Amino acid sequence: MRNKIKILISNNYCNWIICIGAILLVSCTISYKFNGSSIDYTKTKTISISDFPNTAELVYPPLSQEFAETLRDLYTKQTRLQQTKKGGDLHLEGEIIGYQLNPMAISADSYSSQTKLTLTIKVRFSNDKNPEDDFEKTYSAIQTFDSSKLLNDVQEELIKVMISEIVDNIYNDTVAKW
Repeated sequence: MRNKIKILISNNYCNWIICIGAILLVSCTISYKFNGSSIDYTKTKTISISDFPNTAELVYPPLSQEFAETLRDLYTKQTRLQQTKKGGDLHLEGEIIGYQLNPMAISADSYSSQTKLTLTIKVRFSNDKNPEDDFEKTYSAIQTFDSSKLLNDVQEELIKVMISEIVDNIYNDTVAKW
């Protein structure tokens, strides 16, 4: 009888240890945030993003506004920085300097089968709290499309992809530090 009680107590003790271990394992989780900002919000509270005028030879009229709005939206969604018109702790400005079409692959009939669209934007970043982070840099994105299609038919979709790529790179270089 004593042996049965000892075995019963021993089994209950093991069950309790397993239950407590399982509870601890489930309750302890590690979470990672990949919104990527490495901003010290005690020092840096505001950002100002200027419009980016289009000085490229080939002009797509909505490009300037679409780029600036996408850039502002990313900082609004991914950071707690307040946007100001001028004089932010962080400041982004620049211009669209290139919007070009180039023939790419030549088909058997000596005509281009692919066309490359390139978007180039010059960006100046200043950080009033850490001036060593200031930079001026040129960003480019490229998309290709079938030459049998007109640019007007694919332009809007390609622009969104290129703007997104450039905006992500700017964000990474300014506040994510990836």
